[in-house]
Parts: sequence; C-alpha cells; structure tokens
Amino acid sequence: MKQISFAQAEHQNKKKVTRRERFLAQMDALVPWQRLIDALSSSYYPNSAGKRGRPPIGLARMLRIYFLQQWYALADEALEDAIYDSQAMRDFVGIDLAIESVPDATTLLRFRHLLEKHTLTQRIFEEINASLVEQGLFMREGTIVDATIIAAAPSTKNKAKQRDPEMTQTRKGNQWYFGMKAHIGVDAVTGLTHTVVATSANVADVTMAEHLVRDDDKRVHADAGYIGMDKRLGEEKDAEDSRCCIAAKRGGIKKMEESPMKELLLKIERTKASIRAKVEHPFHVIKNIFGYRKVRYKGLAKNQAQLFSLFALANLVLAKRCKDRVDGVSAS
Repeated sequence: MKQISFAQAEHQNKKKVTRRERFLAQMDALVPWQRLIDALSSSYYPNSAGKRGRPPIGLARMLRIYFLQQWYALADEALEDAIYDSQAMRDFVGIDLAIESVPDATTLLRFRHLLEKHTLTQRIFEEINASLVEQGLFMREGTIVDATIIAAAPSTKNKAKQRDPEMTQTRKGNQWYFGMKAHIGVDAVTGLTHTVVATSANVADVTMAEHLVRDDDKRVHADAGYIGMDKRLGEEKDAEDSRCCIAAKRGGIKKMEESPMKELLLKIERTKASIRAKVEHPFHVIKNIFGYRKVRYKGLAKNQAQLFSLFALANLVLAKRCKDRVDGVSAS
C-alpha cells in the first residue's frame, strides 16, 4: 500500500467534509472513466514515450485535470495554481507533491489543443451520453429545444485591435449582447442534453431547430422564438399530426379581452412552460454551478469544443439528481 504524506494524513483526519470534496467524490463515482479512456487512447493519445524525452502523463490523469478546469472555470495557469493550493483537487487527480509535481500550464494547453484538433470533446459527450442511455436515462419520447447567449469580450484592446470576428452582437429585449449562442436539444423526460450546436449570437434560434431534433422524437417543445419550426422540420403548417408544440406570443394573448377563452389559453401556455422548464436546467448547471458565463477562447470551433465537455459533465450532474429523485420516491 502506498504511504501517504503528512499533508495527506492531516487532510484526511479533519472533521469537516467540504463542498468541493463532496462534489469531486460524486463526480469521481459518476464519470465513466474506463469508457472514456478506452475511447480516447486508441488513436490519439500516446501510451508511451519515444526514445527521447520524458514519458507522457497518463490519459486518466489528464482527463481528471481537464474536467477540473471545466467544473471550476479556470484558465490553464490558474488551474495549475489551484491544484497546488487544494489538497482535495490533488487527491482527485492522484498527485502527491512529496514525489511529483503538478503538470504545468503548457502541458494542460497542449492536451486541450489535442482534444480540439481531433474533436475528442464531442467523443467525450457521446460516450457519456451512451453510458446514460445504458442506464435508461434517455427516453426518446420528445425533445425540448432552446438557446442561450454566451458573452464574449467586446474590447478591441488587443494585438489585432479588433473583436473576435466569429462573434456577433444581437438584441434581446432592450439589451444588446456580443458573443455566441449555445443551441441545445434536451430529452423532454429527463432534461439531459443530447445535441449541442454553437453559432454566432445573431443566428436566429428557429434556423437551428432541425439540427437539434432527433428523427424519432414524438414531440418537440419550444418557445415563441421557434414559430415556423414545423416547416423547417418538413411538416405542413398547422397540420393536425404536427409534433411541434410551440409557445404562443405573449403579446397576442395580452391583447385579448378578458374571457373564459383567454383563461383557457393562459392555462395551456402555463402547461407548455412547465414542460419547457427542463431545458433551463443544463444552462443553470454550466452557468451557475460551473461558472461558465463568458467564452474563454477565440473562434467558434474552440468554444464549441468546450461546450461539448461542459454539457457532457452537466448531464452527469442532472443524471445524479434524476437518480436521487427516483431513490427518494422508492424509499417513501
């Protein structure tokens, strides 16, 4: 058995379990590590060193470090410092400072570039979802589509003296935003994300609908920004067998005079909204729990690669909540 250091022993003997330790322990149990390692190691990640140079850091360790970066919204240099500072993070990664050092920021940068170059973050997203499918957490009964704006730096105080050319500005209500959009399709029953697409911010939500819907979805739920979606999905307008369930525009209902018909329409719209609410949960996880509120990289390709990782990890958080609810119902 490996001997632990004095710092590790002191950390293990403390009485309080911190939120970070609890969260990392939960994620350690939920992430299908071996599945991801098998999927990524075969073609793209070196398993051994050549005749010269130091041996590469193991894929399992680099994946753990990369996931820490997504969970805590850290830059490469900040992540390196955070691992040095946090015993909980070092335990999660499996680093003992008495015998080894933390991989430097350049190593983290190269690993991230490797994932981006070979679209491996999309593979991570697919493998995690495949694991959740095997657990019965994708019902394939319907999809909810929506999009959120992710802000980008509007400043031109940089070397190129310009904003990111792949980011654009758009208006929402009376407010203008500059950045990109994350379009997602989520399972209507569990709220787990099955499709992710990144575009510039000025792309209309409805234009991406066909890319977010699964072929066998029985129903597609969307807000009023997706009016006209039925035509883009190859359906006739106002068809009786349409699978599209789109919210009505608020302005039209407000203009109606008070009547039983208006009350009925309001109840119908509240029911639609209660179904669509599940699509907000993944956005809440990546923005409020993972702290992803602004794009970190330049260009859509790099940011979409990160979105695949973020929504894959968000699915694990939401899947745990689903399981906890089921266990709670069973216990009662």
